[in-house]
Amino acid sequence: MKINLSNIKKAKYFLDNDECVGVPTETVYGLAANAYSNKATSKIFKLKKRPKRNPLIVHYYCLGDVKKDCHINEKFLYLYKKFCPGPISFVLKLKKNSLISNNVTNNKNTLAVRFPKHPVLRKLLSNLDYPLAAPSANVSNKISAVSKMDVKDEFGNKIKYILDGGRSNIGLESTIINLVGKPEILRFGALQSEQLKKILRFKKKKIAKNIKILVPGQDKLHYSPGIPLRLNVTKPRPHEALLLIKKKYSSHKFNFYLSKNGNLKEVAKNLYSTLRIIKKKKFKSIAVEKIPNDGIGEAINDRLMKASKFK
Repeated sequence: MKINLSNIKKAKYFLDNDECVGVPTETVYGLAANAYSNKATSKIFKLKKRPKRNPLIVHYYCLGDVKKDCHINEKFLYLYKKFCPGPISFVLKLKKNSLISNNVTNNKNTLAVRFPKHPVLRKLLSNLDYPLAAPSANVSNKISAVSKMDVKDEFGNKIKYILDGGRSNIGLESTIINLVGKPEILRFGALQSEQLKKILRFKKKKIAKNIKILVPGQDKLHYSPGIPLRLNVTKPRPHEALLLIKKKYSSHKFNFYLSKNGNLKEVAKNLYSTLRIIKKKKFKSIAVEKIPNDGIGEAINDRLMKASKFK
C-alpha cells in the first residue's frame, strides 16, 4: 500500500493537539488519541459513550517503546517475536513510573498493548513521541468499523480527522491474552486460540471468565447491529434478514452471503460490513445460520453471541 505522507502529517497534527483521529488497523479501525494525555483519552470515552470502567488497548510501534511503560516477561517476548506486528494484544504489568493516562487503565496496574501490522498506522506511530490508545472506532457495544466510511457513519463531524488505510483486511478485533500471572485468553480474535494453546500449553480451550473487566469485549452485549439477532437458525422468519456463510440455494427471500465458498477468513472480513448493510436496509431482525467453531470461526461466534444479547 502506498502511504500518503501528507495524510500522516495531518493525523499527527491533530493527535499532537489532543484530538481523536480515526486510524486503520489490519483488524478494525480505531479511534486513536495520545495515550499519555488525560485530555485526549477522555475524549475517546465521550465520543464512544464508553463506560470509564472499560480500559483501552494501547498501540505501540516497537518493543523498545513498550518497555518504557510495562514490565516484560519471557512469555511476552516469545509471543512478540512470533506474532508481532499482528492481531494480538497482551495484558502486561504497568510500571509505576509509566506516563500512561489513568483514563486508559481505569487506575489499574495492568495495560493491554498491541503492535499493529497495518503499514499506514505503523508509519504514523513511527512519527509520534507517544503510543496511541485506540479502541475500535464505533459507539460502545455497536458494530466495529472496518472502513473510513464506517467511522464517518459512526461519528460524522465529531472527530477532526480520519486517516484512510483502505478496508481492514481481517475484519475482527485482535485476540487478547493476559500475561500477568497464569496466561489466559480474555478475548477470541483474529489470531486463532489453537496456536496459543499449543505454545502456552493451555489445558482448556474455553475463554477465561474474568470477573474484572481488564480489556475491551468483556461486556455481555457487544458488537451489536442494534436489532435482534438470532443464532443457529434453520428456519428464518419471513421478513428477517438471513446471514449465510456461503452462496447456496435458499428459498428465503432476504439472503446475505458472507463468502463465496464458506471460507471463514472471508466470513470474518465481511461480517461487520454486512451487518451494517442489513441495519441500513431497515430490517427488524437478523437470523444467522450455524457457523463452524473452528479456527477464526471461534471469534466469529464469540462476536455473534455477544451481538445476540440485544433486547
